[in-house]
Amino acid sequence: MSQSFSELPLSPAMLDNLNALEYHHMTPVQAQALPLILAGRDVVAQAKTGSGKTAAFGIGLLHKLDVSQFQVQALVLCPTRELADQVAKEVRRLGRFTHNIKVLTLCGGMPLGPQIGSLEHGAHVIVGTPGRLMEHLRKQTLSLANLQTLVLDEADRMLDMGFSDAIAAIVKECPSQRQTLLFSATYPEQIDTMAGRYLQQPQRVEVESVHHHEVIAQHFYPIDARAQGYRLIERLLATHTPESTVIFCATRQECQELADQLADDGYYALAIHGDMQQRERDQVLLRFANRSCSLLIATDVAARGLDFKALDLVINYELPRDPEVYIHRMGRTGRAGEQGLTISLVTERDMHRLERIEQLTRQPPEWHHEDELALADQGGMKPPMVTIAIDGGKKNKIRPGDILGALTGDAGFAADLIGKIDIFPFHSYVAVQRQQGKAILARLRDSTIKGRKLKVRLLDRLK
Repeated sequence: MSQSFSELPLSPAMLDNLNALEYHHMTPVQAQALPLILAGRDVVAQAKTGSGKTAAFGIGLLHKLDVSQFQVQALVLCPTRELADQVAKEVRRLGRFTHNIKVLTLCGGMPLGPQIGSLEHGAHVIVGTPGRLMEHLRKQTLSLANLQTLVLDEADRMLDMGFSDAIAAIVKECPSQRQTLLFSATYPEQIDTMAGRYLQQPQRVEVESVHHHEVIAQHFYPIDARAQGYRLIERLLATHTPESTVIFCATRQECQELADQLADDGYYALAIHGDMQQRERDQVLLRFANRSCSLLIATDVAARGLDFKALDLVINYELPRDPEVYIHRMGRTGRAGEQGLTISLVTERDMHRLERIEQLTRQPPEWHHEDELALADQGGMKPPMVTIAIDGGKKNKIRPGDILGALTGDAGFAADLIGKIDIFPFHSYVAVQRQQGKAILARLRDSTIKGRKLKVRLLDRLK
């Protein structure tokens, strides 16, 4: 089986771009799926989060794209806006070798009007969520008549979230002569049914869905009651001193209460769950991704589709009912060859859930006890960065280079003090080194960006 991208029938420009992106060797899912995708076959691929599946279908759909035909030729369906944003970003990166490829994201939580305007100007690739895509199809602002490739990404989660009818309605609008690619981390019976309905003689690709214990250590701590869990979390953080941790909770209320309690005790913690406004969720995610927040307290639905590249620790505040969800959570640590760690708090009532996890992972639980841990050190590690919000974005023609220039030009700050820069339609966010946060904020308040003085504020506490 081919392991190098250079062995695939890809254009020299695509190979050059993959090389520039440092994509030299294929991941297992890419090695199995890409030859089939490039040959035009329908594919059902079972692969865990972080396996490289986005590049697999992204390279495939870009390979057959005809840029001279300004019509929607590829559609990627995703369960959440966050995942859709990440997929669109990756497809744009993979498509840099060809000029004028237009990738459009269509998701809920954003105004419909600008999306309709963008569709009027045309697009080659659409990445979106089922609900918003249905809205555009009902309004006839989106045509799929020329579609060549349909991708159902994280199909198991779309089914879990109740999108089955919406997917059926969207597929009905697609040409029958098309290539369909279905990606799913798990393979419940409904996925088999979905593949039978929407794919033509699909080829099945499966890579190892259970994470090897040498890559991700799994520790289990017995607790008498959930109330004991908070003290244990403090001691775990003091012992392992992680720079980035996600703590999974079962409910939105539990998630918010735990985040509030940690923040009150001086930890740099933020919650993300379904009760939050989209802009709030965007801010939380970018602060976690740019390393100005070190603890993210999340529900499974809110965290679905989020790609954290360097996650030190995952804590299950409560074991999930579904053992497949445990696998999803665990898969967020131990990526890119790094050692990962998953820690679970287990009450007597959770033992039946643990038994099901043991059956799926084929590993006996490795038990640990609270008395092995360091004493709590309230506040934990300070994140290395802080985030500054700027009241201006894409609509003001602001680009990352404008913000970087304002800080490194006359302001005189070294470029290595500046971290991730995120530009949204009406707001921008820049991560800066914590020690210089106050000085950089003061300088930005006195500076102009694109010839305009803009309001700036700090999103994170400095102490």
